[in-house]
Amino acid sequence: MLTDAQLAIIKSTVPLLESGGEALTTHFYKLLMRDYPQVQPLFNRAHQASGDQPRALAHGVLMYARHIDRLEALGPLAAQIINKHVAVQVMPEHYPMVGDCLLRAIREVLGAEIATDAVIDAWAAAYGQLADILIGAEKQQYDAKASAPGGWRGARNFIVARKVAESDEITSFYFRPQDGGALLDFQPGQYIGLRMVVDGLEQRRQYSLSAPLNVPGQPPQYRISVKREADGKVSRYLHDEVREGSVVELFPPSGDFSLTSSDKPLVLISGGVGITPMLTMLNAALQSGRAVHFIHAARDGGVHAFREYVDALAERHPQLRRFFCYERARDGDRQPDATGLIDRELLQRWMPASTDVDAYFVGPKPFMKAIKRYLREIGVPEAQSRYEFFGPAAALE
Repeated sequence: MLTDAQLAIIKSTVPLLESGGEALTTHFYKLLMRDYPQVQPLFNRAHQASGDQPRALAHGVLMYARHIDRLEALGPLAAQIINKHVAVQVMPEHYPMVGDCLLRAIREVLGAEIATDAVIDAWAAAYGQLADILIGAEKQQYDAKASAPGGWRGARNFIVARKVAESDEITSFYFRPQDGGALLDFQPGQYIGLRMVVDGLEQRRQYSLSAPLNVPGQPPQYRISVKREADGKVSRYLHDEVREGSVVELFPPSGDFSLTSSDKPLVLISGGVGITPMLTMLNAALQSGRAVHFIHAARDGGVHAFREYVDALAERHPQLRRFFCYERARDGDRQPDATGLIDRELLQRWMPASTDVDAYFVGPKPFMKAIKRYLREIGVPEAQSRYEFFGPAAALE
């Protein structure tokens, strides 16, 4: 339990750490990767190189410290972090490694005159409290997934049953359990963790589940739909090396970004490969008879995945209205409903007349920033506007 004196120290040092955040996170990651190489598979190297992962971790720790006497103010951040950890299988033994490097980084970046023994002791107690909270919540999830029908703990072998090109950039992979056993169901919008060795190094990633577990006429299976990124080691390996019949290791489905039950009209807005979690949400909403406005943006027709699938759903379900926007339409593309970038006026035109809707959006970060602003300006209540990151959990400012 933190003492009143330690609480005061934490709150007084947060501004100092925030002002030196970049130096702190850079030094922290250097220490962690050098001294504890066993945690490297838990971290996406591309996100490390861009600085996104260090910034996201610093944001999480500093948000916790800023609200240390009223943790309910953290909102959805804690759930995001817990689900990301469960997806890549963060274990209790990893927390002391992170804590050791965090405390050393605080002292070495701020200096011993500012980061006194009292300051380090206070941060050690605060980090220990945070670790206990996360470890406890993650254990509950691990236990629940292991004991649920079709569930399991840790990695499980799956066979690639099918590999299907969906666009010039996106390919779907269908996974069936090698042991032939049952599969854990998931909530629409969740993702699954994947572990593989690429160029001799273990890599772990999360990919949105892009189809329901049970499809009429098919055995239960998981499907992910992956964009081939030019600098993405795992995505390129999946596209170029993984074949039908290959065996991969999967962790149980996870994620806090999922469709909630409601009778409000549903608005699903995606950009690029952000369409993947929207497909399971769309299926679930249509099964319940809910009205849906499905809005998708792509660069052009060549990279637009699942257009025919969504069009077919719209023909069968009159409560579904779908709208497609291409940044530029190429010769030979099926015509979209608009060209250019989605702006506020276009979004408002494609949305229901009432702003009392549930809106979900996923896509590149600039796209999501714009959509979040437009929804707020249009009048959609902030509590009814939800989004997911393809990367480290952080705030969308």
